[in-house]
Amino acid sequence: MKSKLIALALFAVTATGVVLFPAYQSVGGNTPVEPPPAVPPIINPLANERSRIDVVFVLDTTGSMGGLIQAAKEKIWSIASSMAAAQPAPEIRMGLVAYRDRGDDYVTRVVDLSTDLDSMYATLMDFQANGGGDGPESVNQALHDAVHKISWSPKEHTYKVVFLVGDAPPHMDYQNDVKYPVTLTAAQQKGIVVNAIQCGRDGGTTPQWQQIARLGQGRYFQVEQAGGAVAIATPFDERLARLSASLDDTRLYYGSREEKEEREHKVAATEKLHAAASVSSRARRAAFNATPSGAENLLGEGELVDDVASGRVDLSSIEQDKLPEPLQAMAPAEQQALITETAERRNELQRQIRDLAEQRAGYLKKKVAEAGGAKDSLDEKLYRTVREQAGKAGLHYEADAAAY
Repeated sequence: MKSKLIALALFAVTATGVVLFPAYQSVGGNTPVEPPPAVPPIINPLANERSRIDVVFVLDTTGSMGGLIQAAKEKIWSIASSMAAAQPAPEIRMGLVAYRDRGDDYVTRVVDLSTDLDSMYATLMDFQANGGGDGPESVNQALHDAVHKISWSPKEHTYKVVFLVGDAPPHMDYQNDVKYPVTLTAAQQKGIVVNAIQCGRDGGTTPQWQQIARLGQGRYFQVEQAGGAVAIATPFDERLARLSASLDDTRLYYGSREEKEEREHKVAATEKLHAAASVSSRARRAAFNATPSGAENLLGEGELVDDVASGRVDLSSIEQDKLPEPLQAMAPAEQQALITETAERRNELQRQIRDLAEQRAGYLKKKVAEAGGAKDSLDEKLYRTVREQAGKAGLHYEADAAAY
């Protein structure tokens, strides 16, 4: 992908590949870590009063959950786009707690909240269904970690929500285990809503999941074992995926060596998803990144083109060794010309993505209607839950704004 940047800059440069390490930590005593204007091409609007959504998925990753895990890999971007449809456009942070049971490869793995959904998604891609087998799982530990090992926002105007997703009840017989009623009391004190999504119809799970939802001041709902998400390919997906890759190639990161290395992890996560994620998933990501809420995920921090084009940073004030390598050998006028050209290219790519994303949404709406609607799908149940609960944080959604 960096070769496209080289072609754009008309300069030869060799970039160093960076291996992406999943950003999670195992339990065991350690703490885990309105379209944009033409100029600037993208704005990262972080106004003081801007609403925020902090959403953490607590996901059973034992052997019976293979279908749901795959659905999650496919639908995370649709869920993000549905959340991004709020007015005013929120800042969206996502996190993940994967859980199994004692005696498995891990009990929990925690991915902290971040606007960098690419890195979270790259970690999600590595999860496979395995382990479990004895019925109950370590749901208590998973909920405890979601409430206490996640960096929940202290800001007002934040919709803080957990979606517990699994098909087996919690072990209530483990010693030294904080039981979920205690954890849910702590969640309530922190303003975190806990929803419970039961996969399948196990009769022993239903009453426990319902009680978790009641104590968490959230909703309970049941879906098929594989999730029952809407899965419709569109004739726009392939082109959206290509445009999304081209848009990613317009990013130029600057900063200290340590800052650049940190940002290379994000680039590596993006490259991983382009290489391994499905075309439909990459199309959904493109649609999300074209929204105001998706700007943080697309760019992250220290992106030169956006910072200079927006006027937040004076190009001449940046030390030469902190510039991206392709710019270090350029004269100041050449640097500015490259940034201007890249900004214009980015703006055009975004316009094309927004147009195609709108056509894709219309196509999907028609197909879903022809199929008799999607009121029982995972997509719609998640969206209805968010729409009902997010109003307390000042967010408002249209009735039919769910993304697929």
